[in-house]
Amino acid sequence: MIAGGVEHVAFYPGSFDPVTFGHLDVVVRGRRIFDRLVVGVGQNPDKETLFTVEERVAMVRELVEDEVRREPLAAPVEVRAFTGLTVDFAKVVGATVLLRGIRNLSDLQYEVQQAVTNREVAGLETAFVVAGQSFAYTSSSLIKQITAMGNDLSVLKSMVPGMVIEKLKKKKGENPEILARLIQ
Repeated sequence: MIAGGVEHVAFYPGSFDPVTFGHLDVVVRGRRIFDRLVVGVGQNPDKETLFTVEERVAMVRELVEDEVRREPLAAPVEVRAFTGLTVDFAKVVGATVLLRGIRNLSDLQYEVQQAVTNREVAGLETAFVVAGQSFAYTSSSLIKQITAMGNDLSVLKSMVPGMVIEKLKKKKGENPEILARLIQ
């Protein structure tokens, strides 16, 4: 808390389908910058998800709890599911800023457009953290493609935590339509 008792709360929204080391890197760094961090697991109408919102929330919670144990003096983190507009839910959780990770120039172009819109429409600022080099080309979409087409999912160990690999193996065994479509 800064003088005057103002709590700086960041809201980090995403689909986290699945959660990657890049996502967790944003959480770790956000905890060092803000007083409190709320991770919002949302449903993007433009994206079909492999995991249900409940499965995604559970994965993110477990992995965030591990990060909190590793660095207990950093800001607390809450993980919540949400629907609707990001800016509306950010207000519900008392966020003063949206937290976003930037991997590359394509992300930057999209995120700046979103940041300007969010500021104009909702008066909500956006803070960006730039991904570490090892996360610059990792995306949940890429993880799903590798899951759909690959036989040995251990190749994902540099991109996602082991627990996520196990959940991907299990999901792949269920033959979901989303993975079948990625193969075609």
